[in-house]
Amino acid sequence: MPRRYEEIYPSLPLLNSDQREHSSAAALMSVRYFQAAPDRMPEDIFAEHHVVLNLQSKTHRVQNTRDGVLHDYEIEQFDIVVTPAGMRSGWRWFGTSDVIIVTLDPAQVERFAQLELSMLLDPQQFRDTPRFSDPDLCNAGVILRDALENDDITSGVMFEAMSRVLLVKLLQRYGKRRAEDVSLSARFSSDHYGRVLAFIRARLDRTITLDELAREAGMSPSHFSRVFKETLGATPMQYVLAYRIEQAMKMMEDAARPLGDIALACGFADQAHFSRSFKQVTAETPRAWRAARAA
Repeated sequence: MPRRYEEIYPSLPLLNSDQREHSSAAALMSVRYFQAAPDRMPEDIFAEHHVVLNLQSKTHRVQNTRDGVLHDYEIEQFDIVVTPAGMRSGWRWFGTSDVIIVTLDPAQVERFAQLELSMLLDPQQFRDTPRFSDPDLCNAGVILRDALENDDITSGVMFEAMSRVLLVKLLQRYGKRRAEDVSLSARFSSDHYGRVLAFIRARLDRTITLDELAREAGMSPSHFSRVFKETLGATPMQYVLAYRIEQAMKMMEDAARPLGDIALACGFADQAHFSRSFKQVTAETPRAWRAARAA
């Protein structure tokens, strides 16, 4: 069974976002900052994507094993190494490290790309971009690191915002979109998905039907339903419900906003309908979910 990357770190991080309370960014990523003496990490297979942002100004030698292939090179400041989930990898570094390590849950990344960027990601994500230089992306990581040093409201807001910025930059520049010549995507492409998602967003407070979504994609309802589920793993109406709930969660972060108002804004008939649907998806009532995050 794939392990979590943090389980075999040879030393403790100086900063760790998992220790920040009530962070909605925790669903997207974990951020850890290390300065470590020369050491190694044994080869293993991990359940998460991991992104190493090198801040060390001194060039030093590293060895990175990826699926049995040894890569031996000099790593430069602002170099970034991305290892996708499911790839066997290991490390050895010969100089003092100064790195930010970002770990990403593949399912959350895929969902973020779909909802926020209208991107359908290729299943073989990040395998073709093992190492590259990007000072801008590293600087975004430094802002995240600096926000972790304080636990006040201002730094918390900054961490939340920059988590999204870093992920957007990473996916827009290096995310691999699903190829249009792949059979499923040829039938339901990123363009189809973008049009459908835009339709859902624009009509979030209204009833949305399967026929309307199929019309937006330019397909018959039966064909649309089939290829949508094959591509996204859920029926169109399951997806619409999940999207309504996700948007409601964002609105519920405003503790002063009434649940009845949120229910109508997200297309539910009334607060009771919202509560039933929310519990169906999350196993919690909206009140309990909001109270747990305000504690």
